[in-house]
Amino acid sequence: MPNYTVRKVKLEKTEQLDILARASGKLYSQTLVSFWRTVRKKGIWMSGYSMERWQISPLLHAHSSDAVTQCFFASLKSWRKRRKTDPSSKPPRRRRWFFKLIWKSAAIKLKGNKLRLSNGKGNEPLIVNWRWQKPKQIELGWNKASQCYELRACYTSESVKSVESNGVAGCDLGEIHPMVIADGVNTTIFNGRLLRSKRRYQNKLKGKLSKLIDTKKRGSKRGKQLIKTKQKQLAKVKNQIKDIEHKLTSKAVSMLKEKNIQTLVIGDVRDIRKSINYGKKNNQKLHQWNFGSTRHKLEYKCARVGISTLLETEEYTSQECLSCRKRNKPKNRNYRCSCGFKFHRDGVGSNNIRAKYLGAAPVVGLMASPSGVRFQTHLQCNPVA
Repeated sequence: MPNYTVRKVKLEKTEQLDILARASGKLYSQTLVSFWRTVRKKGIWMSGYSMERWQISPLLHAHSSDAVTQCFFASLKSWRKRRKTDPSSKPPRRRRWFFKLIWKSAAIKLKGNKLRLSNGKGNEPLIVNWRWQKPKQIELGWNKASQCYELRACYTSESVKSVESNGVAGCDLGEIHPMVIADGVNTTIFNGRLLRSKRRYQNKLKGKLSKLIDTKKRGSKRGKQLIKTKQKQLAKVKNQIKDIEHKLTSKAVSMLKEKNIQTLVIGDVRDIRKSINYGKKNNQKLHQWNFGSTRHKLEYKCARVGISTLLETEEYTSQECLSCRKRNKPKNRNYRCSCGFKFHRDGVGSNNIRAKYLGAAPVVGLMASPSGVRFQTHLQCNPVA
């Protein structure tokens, strides 16, 4: 049995999508009512093939109509299996106002960067912007959490790996190293020593000047002068931090462009502050970690040069061995596994983020030792526009 990978794309609610989902729901309800009415009045349990020939929606592709009927019979089969152990289980009897849509391979066409999903003769096809290869099957359903439609495309893992792996890079955002980018062969570590130094200086400056301001009478001339001094010095440090982030991200995007990378997969760390508790000192560092600013700069600079960006969960990516796939908690910045594999901790994370997106384990034998990029005042960055 081949392994499958699912790509998920969120689509805004439109009139066309509502009409298609309503047509699918109407067809499912018709199939359900017709099936049970035939059982009740004639005592005949119709087959799936007979129902597919009987129930057809004029708004959907023929194969999409068949898929709706097949979903009902799949629920019926599941009930028959379940009632052997649970006599109280109930068969599918609820009608659907809306229902998911399924397009099979015959109804899917890819031309350029446009995915065309056919809805049968005389009906407008659904056109979706697409940056991947043609999928085997597509399913469209409603995502309650995001309140939008979600398109799920199914691929075999082999096809995903062969087509996309050469143009995909993974990016691990960190507090010590702002970015670590891996393309499957080369791993580049962007040094954040100066950035951390500026953060520490910023905190000391805030404490020193705030202490002086507190000794002055509120509204006094000297107090106002100190407030202006504090604002001016902190603004200067803030601009220095911003300059470092801009130069490092510009250098990163230039390197991606030179390597013909088409997709950058960034580790999603947006919820990290909700669950951390590593003590007063480490909590302060993590809460001041400006990962959102780094991610934003990467996203818009990548968009300028035609590189698509997306987020991928980074759960256990720094713990999972690239060779044997076992999980180990690394110490300091070095990752060591009982199988003998050794690598930089953040390099393991970025390679695993890339592997999660591709749905396949990285080839350790092709990986080179990680290289570093250290910030300099006149860091040479190729134009990304």
